[in-house]
Amino acid sequence: MKMLTPWAERLDRKIFTVMMNLNLNSPGMLSENSVKEFKSNLRGLVIEPGDNGYDDARKVYNGMIHKKPRLIVRCADVADVIGSVNFARENELLLAVRSGGHNAGGLGICDDGLVIDLAPMKYTRVDPAARTVTVGGGCTWGDVDHATHVFGLATPSGIISTTGVGGLTLGGGIGHLTRKCGLTIDNLISADVVLADGKFVKANVDENSDLFWAIRGGGGNFGVVTSFTFKLHPIETVYGGPLLYELSDAAEVMKWYRDLIPAAPDDLNGFFAFMTVPPAPPFPEHLHMKKMCGVVWAYAGPLTKAEEIFKPIRAFKKAALDFVGPLPQPALQSMFDALYPPGLQWYWRADFVNEINDEAVAQHIRFGNALPSMHSTMHLYPINGAASRMSKKDTAWNYRDATWAQVMVGVDPDPANNEKTIAWAKSYYDALHPYSAGGAYVNFLMGDEGEDRVKATYGDNYERLVAIKDKYDPNNFFRVNQNIKPSKKKSEAAAAS
Repeated sequence: MKMLTPWAERLDRKIFTVMMNLNLNSPGMLSENSVKEFKSNLRGLVIEPGDNGYDDARKVYNGMIHKKPRLIVRCADVADVIGSVNFARENELLLAVRSGGHNAGGLGICDDGLVIDLAPMKYTRVDPAARTVTVGGGCTWGDVDHATHVFGLATPSGIISTTGVGGLTLGGGIGHLTRKCGLTIDNLISADVVLADGKFVKANVDENSDLFWAIRGGGGNFGVVTSFTFKLHPIETVYGGPLLYELSDAAEVMKWYRDLIPAAPDDLNGFFAFMTVPPAPPFPEHLHMKKMCGVVWAYAGPLTKAEEIFKPIRAFKKAALDFVGPLPQPALQSMFDALYPPGLQWYWRADFVNEINDEAVAQHIRFGNALPSMHSTMHLYPINGAASRMSKKDTAWNYRDATWAQVMVGVDPDPANNEKTIAWAKSYYDALHPYSAGGAYVNFLMGDEGEDRVKATYGDNYERLVAIKDKYDPNNFFRVNQNIKPSKKKSEAAAAS
């Protein structure tokens, strides 16, 4: 190899440095100086490939997702979010936004782009007199429960306390309190949002009401939500937990359940599940690793009436396991956290369901008997009751007349089993989809299902969402999501300007 003279070597290094500091207007090509200046204007931490902690920082809840962003920005405050949005836009970087990182499709991370990680923006403020809580965009539902429970208050969330507030809320929000209190978006009062042009706005019924309508179910299509304010309800102790039955009784249990939920009082919530009993306490040893069916109940009415409400439930059939009783609302919310730690391999398919006929029951039994791993499951979440009394035109959520949100989840710790769990989830979905209402809970859509599934999910609300996208994000800057594309005419006009 030809050796360079010292002078030529210095010149070669200088040319290389100059080239590195040039931004040739290529998307994603960053100069060293521009990144350095960007970092100097932030209070939070910027993590790049090669930095200590980069591999940990790019991990998300679903261990099946492996993406390598160019920059990960752990934003300390709103100013950091605004700076990050502006930097990504000006440098034509793909942008992803992450709060809890639970999205199964990995939509809180991206390859070669910039990730806004809101995790450091973790704060809560409860106003017990007004029954509201304001939370930072980096909070999890466990953070919210911790802050509100001491006041005997709660707001609807999911069923895993490590889930991020932002992702669950923007997609709608289904959980243990849905039938009593509505969806999470039905309890959202106001939000702070950083838009694609870097502007900071409030969204509520009085300010930017069109944006407020869109973010209640429209996902992360319209901006970065840095703060949420929710209505709270006087819920401290619930009467809940799982009732499990033999898998041989599943058809009978499912038919009983499908008739019970539509007529149940709003105070009573329960999601049906197929599951494999974990081989650990508090489950008795004789049930360990046994495939079973059951209902996870949550009664949020007066505790003095709980036993009366559950008399006919317990009289229907003796359960193989009865863990239902009084417990703090946060205890129910976090009951399954240990079973589903970060890093498992996840793949799921989902649908909205109006009714469960006998043919659908037969298909459920077929796939419930074939659960491919201990963590794999199927849930039917009720979304009637209080949630059904909002009009589909009140928020972006379109399926107010559906009874359940159904999800088939293939989960396993070992990547070697991915082919098996994915095939099971897809086949289960294919068998049940003909009996569905059409669309699916947007938070249950994987990233590979295509534009038609997104359109089916929003139904009659889709065109209104496109018009709002045209107004707030005509260039589709926020597109690492279940994407609502702006109209071509608006996109071309924005590009020209």
